[in-house]
Amino acid sequence: MALSRQVLEERGFRGFVPFSLLATQLLPLDGGIYVVIRTSDAAPTFLAASTAGWRKGNNPAVSTSRLAAKWVEGAEILYIGKADAGTAADHGLRGRLRQYARHGAGGTSHHGGRYIWQLQDSAALLVAWKPAPDPRGEEDGLLAEFETLHHALPFANLRH
Repeated sequence: MALSRQVLEERGFRGFVPFSLLATQLLPLDGGIYVVIRTSDAAPTFLAASTAGWRKGNNPAVSTSRLAAKWVEGAEILYIGKADAGTAADHGLRGRLRQYARHGAGGTSHHGGRYIWQLQDSAALLVAWKPAPDPRGEEDGLLAEFETLHHALPFANLRH
């Protein structure tokens, strides 16, 4: 079974909003998992530069040939991540997703999933989340399911 938006919704994922609207969402402080999906089935256009912030002096951009080699044809999910629980506003799904959005706008606080910031249509990508009592276990399970389906990790996941 494909890991489509419909399947994710049936499994309890919520949101499905662009990064630009995350600040307006009532995001949980709970730990959980999140995904970045691309609803277009058009071929991707990769940018030579990244909108993401440099981290520790390192440019987040990679070559467009590297991005093309990492692309997973037919997959809606581009990235799977997790957020640990917390009580402060900078923890849980709320904090982690806002860090991710800031990274794409030039910040440095979320280095994972950085390949999405070299997609020409990154502003149209959707983010969905699901609170979970065992974020690492849920993330590992969803990554394993994706790998079984596609024989690769999602495009922006660099390691399992």
